[in-house]
Amino acid sequence: MMEGYGYPVPELTADIVTVSHEHRDHNNVAAIKGEPEVVKGAGEHICKGMRFYGVKTYHDTSSGAERGENTAFLFDVDELRLCHLGDLGQVLEASQLRSIKEKDVDVLFIPVGGVYTIDAKGANEVLGQLEPKIAIPMHYKTPPLRLNIQKVDPFLKGKTRVIREKRLVVRKEDLPEEPEIVVLDWRH
Repeated sequence: MMEGYGYPVPELTADIVTVSHEHRDHNNVAAIKGEPEVVKGAGEHICKGMRFYGVKTYHDTSSGAERGENTAFLFDVDELRLCHLGDLGQVLEASQLRSIKEKDVDVLFIPVGGVYTIDAKGANEVLGQLEPKIAIPMHYKTPPLRLNIQKVDPFLKGKTRVIREKRLVVRKEDLPEEPEIVVLDWRH
């Protein structure tokens, strides 16, 4: 179990691991079995035939002075453009927004719990900035988590297109016409 967090560390094998920043809960590459290639930092990376594009962002609202830098990663899988915002702690600046938006995001993984990342208000603002077809909230309070952050509920408040799933399979041709929020079951 990762000390202090409350979740058991699963046994995983991977070919590629992205590292958004150098905090131990986001850079535990040693826990991954096999010999994964590691993708870090801003710019374009080619790894095992996949193209990753990292955008430098911050882990706080003070240009990284409190918690450092963070990298948001964009990558394509089966004709879908995915964007994982890591521990984004700020609403996107114009240059960051341009770098991400020019890639036209289909599926967005967005932190919503506050304290160490953007909170529900900031997440809603970033959601409006990026306009993905599907947004998957992450980094929020669940029963086993020992961090004092917000639950997903404040982010979901007032939204009508919310789906809860144990597993999500997405194909380009099945993307929704109107943006949807998909809350994945944290137990899986």
